Amino acid sequence: MWKVRDDEPSYAFLKEPTGPEVNYYEAPIDLIARTGGALPAGREMFINEEPGVGNNPNRNKQHAFHFTADNCIGCHACEAACSEKNDNPAHISFRSVGYVEGGTYPDFKRMNISMACNHCDDPVCLKGCPTRAYTKHVEYGAVLQDPETCFGCGYCTWVCPYNAPQLDPIKGQVSKCNMCVDRLEVNLKPACVSACLGNALNFGVVDDLPENREQGKTSIPGFPDPEITHPNIRFQQIKNMPDEVTRPDGMEVKYHKGDDGQYRPVVDQKKGVEKKWSLAKLSSRENPLVIFTLVSQTSLGAFLLSFLGAQLGIESIIALRDSVMYIPLMAVTVGLAGLGMLMSATHLGKPWRFYRGFNNLRHSPVCREGLGMLLYMVFAGLHLLAMLPENRVFTALLGEWGSFPVVAATTGYLALIAGAVGLYYMYRCYRIPARPFWNHWQTGSAFLGTALTLGGAVLGVIGVPTLMLIGGDGLAILKLSLVSIVIGSALEGVGLWRHGLAMSKANNEGSVSHYIQCTLFGKSYMLRNLLTLANLLLAVALLSSAELGVETLMASALLCGSIMTTALIGRCLFYVLVVPTTMPGAFFWKNKDFEEHARDIGLANMPQVGVVAHTH
Repeated sequence: MWKVRDDEPSYAFLKEPTGPEVNYYEAPIDLIARTGGALPAGREMFINEEPGVGNNPNRNKQHAFHFTADNCIGCHACEAACSEKNDNPAHISFRSVGYVEGGTYPDFKRMNISMACNHCDDPVCLKGCPTRAYTKHVEYGAVLQDPETCFGCGYCTWVCPYNAPQLDPIKGQVSKCNMCVDRLEVNLKPACVSACLGNALNFGVVDDLPENREQGKTSIPGFPDPEITHPNIRFQQIKNMPDEVTRPDGMEVKYHKGDDGQYRPVVDQKKGVEKKWSLAKLSSRENPLVIFTLVSQTSLGAFLLSFLGAQLGIESIIALRDSVMYIPLMAVTVGLAGLGMLMSATHLGKPWRFYRGFNNLRHSPVCREGLGMLLYMVFAGLHLLAMLPENRVFTALLGEWGSFPVVAATTGYLALIAGAVGLYYMYRCYRIPARPFWNHWQTGSAFLGTALTLGGAVLGVIGVPTLMLIGGDGLAILKLSLVSIVIGSALEGVGLWRHGLAMSKANNEGSVSHYIQCTLFGKSYMLRNLLTLANLLLAVALLSSAELGVETLMASALLCGSIMTTALIGRCLFYVLVVPTTMPGAFFWKNKDFEEHARDIGLANMPQVGVVAHTH
């Protein structure tokens, strides 16, 4: 428990609530009632691994921060108090103070915003975390996270709209605000609240207004849509702000007041409209995920075409299956799946804890994606073993049930089912309301299109030479590969077209991503689009080939190279373009442009600057 000082000031203590029994979202404030009595009152929280129950009479009620924007002077005392109490390094801050500003001289206004974890009613971090490092407690409604359980995938930092979970690239784990539950147990407010100089931050039972407050709004300018998570924070902002306010950080976002009085994000063209290549900027911390998604989808596409084609009786695929090259083809698909799983693990802050990635199958799409892809790799590997000459492995184990047709077909279909599940949840991982650029069906069309185009290319590269050497119909398998490429390219092209239209009209952070796509990466974006169209047209043209001549083979090789280039550029853009619904930063602190500048000129080598490298 926190040790209460003899001279603790009165403002540091929680007041007795007098508020309603349900919150703004019509949920009971009594958290035991929310569980239907399934959890008992008076449980020990084992704070810092110590037993004991505090004397707070309201410990089973949902608590919340109250922020009065009119009072915040931007002194950062709350940040300092939080970091001191939690012993955070300079590059980690559970609470951050940013601001928005607008107007013209002499009527220029600035509004500071202090923000930490909002301990939401519907914590998306808890549902997204594959390791179950998060828990929503009936004590104070605190959403607590265990850094030692976390393996550093960072998915919670993607889904949280408020930038509350902090990924430490040095330790390779996430940590966040813990509501100072050790102080709450002895009736003290959190450290950040007690340190606030301007009486801007307050804390207590949710929707129970602090003294001398008259508003309990759920949003202010710069705050993401509260419907995403139902956050437990309330605001007061009486002073009028201009109809349009901007952020001082480098994010190309500003906020415009609608007819309903709510501020919504729109594009701020603060970096001009010049189209650039910016090829060096295509590389990011997510490079392992670029490789993981591309090679996994390639493996799925190649396996689908080769196995299912033979099952459907396509003669050229049957000829390939009966040749000596079917085993190497299956080995390629299994190898690509294994490489994908390896890249997925290397993306973690603590790769040796990869096995924890299956702890939250009930909620997390990351768990389901990983399990689906792992089972796909296992069943594809078993299918490979079943196809070995004489099939000694399974006949020794299963007798006549281990004969080639039974085991090969069964393992193949199981691999397809597992792969389909893995691909679907790979898509679901990116349908994140906090990242509007990804939250569109085009993500699914891109993933499926990539599987068909790259999978078709692999089938063609292995199948065409094989059938040519054994005297089979190489042209037939080439055309099958081209049909797959045509369908995949068409899917990607239609998805890109509809996605561009949707993002240009969205008036949210997705529109900002589209603006960056058309300017900073404008030439790379145009190249990817032109290559997608060229791939489609070239594949259609090759389908009309009457014979497998040198020109056809050279054009097919060119098509394969173009497909790989298109997929790589497109997937890199997918990761570097996304703009999250995060809170505004300051000119230096929590400013991505300053962080990039600090890394470029060497300031990041000074720990006190609070900027570290992207590596871990």
